[in-house]
Amino acid sequence: MPANEFLRIENLNAWYGESHVLHGVNLTVNEGEVVSLLGRNGAGRTTTMRAIVGLTGRRTGSIRIRGTEAIKLPPHKVARLGVGYCPEERGIFASLSAEENLMLPPTVGPGGMGIAEIYDMFPNLKERASSPGTRLSGGEQQMLAVARILRTGARLLLLDEISEGLAPVIVQKLADMIRALKAKGYTIVLVEQNFRFAAPLADRFYVMEHGKIVREFEQSQLQDNMSMLQEYLGV
Repeated sequence: MPANEFLRIENLNAWYGESHVLHGVNLTVNEGEVVSLLGRNGAGRTTTMRAIVGLTGRRTGSIRIRGTEAIKLPPHKVARLGVGYCPEERGIFASLSAEENLMLPPTVGPGGMGIAEIYDMFPNLKERASSPGTRLSGGEQQMLAVARILRTGARLLLLDEISEGLAPVIVQKLADMIRALKAKGYTIVLVEQNFRFAAPLADRFYVMEHGKIVREFEQSQLQDNMSMLQEYLGV
């Protein structure tokens, strides 16, 4: 039985102004999978995430989300297809409390997590519900950024460098969170510099270099690909 494709990207090219950043990217993500995009800084991983949600300049090629062509859609319409993007800069509003930040985005689809379920998953956020956004630790801000998109009903989560700059104990909590979300049937694309964080979580890996996918392999092939990864990533 073929897997249900949530995301299919074919021959994706993307530009920032005159700068041609993605050169014919092809990848698929199946429903319920965790897929990791690996590569050095500047390889095009974040641009791929931004292109999916319509935040780059010009895009050509095809981005199908559950069968719907999204290459020409603006970001708010891509979100309505069930896509949640958690950018590296988190975007927590300083003047709002943690709970106000959480309630801010509109719902984009049915089945979003309720506040009680979110607080069950992120007990820290429950404790900090009335604290201003800037009073939260880096780890709490990261959890809030992810929790915010879970509330909207998004089922495809694009998570960009969520472990960056965080203490190992928090990184471990984020890993537990990803496993819990996968168990609930969420589909996740991870962009991570922290290979040790991403490696055990992903079902499949794509390696990017110079705006192209250069390798693809599965979790079961990870050990066989370590020398290639050292070459590409210096891990």
